[in-house]
Amino acid sequence: MTKFLLSVHVLAAILAIGPITVAASMFPRFVRTPDADGDGPPGQNVRTAGLLHRVCRGYTVLGAAVPVFGVATGARLGVLTDAWLLASIVLTAAAAALLLFVILPGQERLLQPAAGVVPGSVEARRAGAARLAMVTGVFNLLWAVVVVLMIVRPGSTTGA
Repeated sequence: MTKFLLSVHVLAAILAIGPITVAASMFPRFVRTPDADGDGPPGQNVRTAGLLHRVCRGYTVLGAAVPVFGVATGARLGVLTDAWLLASIVLTAAAAALLLFVILPGQERLLQPAAGVVPGSVEARRAGAARLAMVTGVFNLLWAVVVVLMIVRPGSTTGA
């Protein structure tokens, strides 16, 4: 059962968290300017940003499986009180909070329709996109640290 739980945990992380990190990272580039940069029809960047936001929002629901199966796996392995796992749980909670309370609302704000274009001045959009890019970078860094903790597991007896 432990191998099954661990497999589902790892697959959920790859298939749910991976798309969120990629889509959230790409979003600021496409929302920065409402029209395509000569690469396609006018408004293409806004439509692409909207799609990336829907990817983030949709995969967030699937991403809830990652900590659920992670805690179940940790319980089966008897490591729920190990420092590396507690640190991973705290970092995962911080990443989830950033996603739910900063990244997704920030994306929605930048996508608010106003006569078919992103609201605000170009400078305001760029500033909002830059802030969102920074927060998304922190979100991605938190996940990278969690992955390293999961692999290295300080104090592990596996020799890793």
